[in-house]
Amino acid sequence: MLNDGMAAQPKISVGIIDHSTHVTGRLEGKFYVEHLGSLSGSFSAKAAGGTCLLFDQAGREVARAPEVRLSASRKEPFRLFNVTIGNQFHWQRTEEQMFHGDLILVARTDDTVTAINEVPLEEYLASVISSEMRATAPEEFLKAHAVSSRSWLLAALQRKNKTGEAHNRTASTVEKEEEVIRWYDREQHDLFDVCADDHCQRYQGITKIISGQAEAAVSGTEGKVILYGDEICDARYSKACGGLTEESNTAWSDERVPYLASIPDTAVPFDRIRTEEEAVQWILSEPHAYCNTRDVALLETILPEIDRETQRFFRWTIAYPAGELAEILREKSGFDFGMLNAIVPLGRGPSGRISRLKIVGSKMSMIVGKELEIRRWLSKSHLYSSAFIVTVEHNHRGEPETFIFRGAGWGHGVGLCQIGAAVMASQGFSAEEILKHYFQGVEIRKIY
Repeated sequence: MLNDGMAAQPKISVGIIDHSTHVTGRLEGKFYVEHLGSLSGSFSAKAAGGTCLLFDQAGREVARAPEVRLSASRKEPFRLFNVTIGNQFHWQRTEEQMFHGDLILVARTDDTVTAINEVPLEEYLASVISSEMRATAPEEFLKAHAVSSRSWLLAALQRKNKTGEAHNRTASTVEKEEEVIRWYDREQHDLFDVCADDHCQRYQGITKIISGQAEAAVSGTEGKVILYGDEICDARYSKACGGLTEESNTAWSDERVPYLASIPDTAVPFDRIRTEEEAVQWILSEPHAYCNTRDVALLETILPEIDRETQRFFRWTIAYPAGELAEILREKSGFDFGMLNAIVPLGRGPSGRISRLKIVGSKMSMIVGKELEIRRWLSKSHLYSSAFIVTVEHNHRGEPETFIFRGAGWGHGVGLCQIGAAVMASQGFSAEEILKHYFQGVEIRKIY
């Protein structure tokens, strides 16, 4: 519940690298280390016996403690090498990143090191909206994203403070005979507030801030959040809803959240999906929607380079040879289905996203849910979304030969549709209009 407000923005601890055997980087200026003094240049760190060992550019050990904090004497940056982005997604890779703020190196009991960036919340947000999308996106979209991301984070921190727990549990699982229902909420983090990857919010330091627009959008909305009643909204977002946003209970717990309801991503209303026949018609159609855009110039201004690698997101098609899909399922689920016979949707949300799916094989059958677990089982990384239909091509013996997935949207589809919101901004909608379109029944208020 919202109190009278916050005196000032809090500082946020962000896990950049976690459970690594070693961390390397470079300090682009003088950083203060307790009991050591100043340090600059290249560095490395590793853990031994629950202690973090810090080495300078000459390879000399300069600090030894369970936790080592490096604080910039001025607003000088530091670099971290080999940072993983897109962890377990189809765009996973490593890159060098640069950050402002403090660097905290923590030794874990398994002799790995965690690298944490502590930074003021508003500075964190400028990076988030430049990492999730591009800092060259329309100004009102960047403002809307800043308010949404700020709300998401503060709502999570409020829950953490109330419960004394590190966010929500990583995964919740209900297992019955021949059924696995699992959903993933925020990652559970014991040493920091949020991670830097898609499992929380993308945060790539100052690496992706290529213009002053992102910082202006954050400063122009400083302290503003989305409220439903007197609660800060858990403002979710995904890349492209596919024409209809999804309800939160399709992706996560069964509890419905009023402001995370399904709405059409357009000014022209159309009905939610209620039957399998409607789902087929919907996914095979190309309805007008804000996120249904092939404006290459616009997409180049709003999507980061790694996201522009995904060419088709509003409607997409993926085909698997039956044997390859059976092997993916065995690897990702841990179950050997044998020869695949059928993939049957049992339950869908109003956007067409499947929440319960039956997989039928020659050796066994299994029901799987929810939205993200379905996407994980059916791809080496993740399917773009669980709003799909499946057709099967058979060989001359009548055996399944190819499974063809035709789908809609990119991501879980709950809350703000990033591409749709960017298109709305390009058409002249204000940040508040965008937010009240995707989160209905809310108000926007400045709390610090």
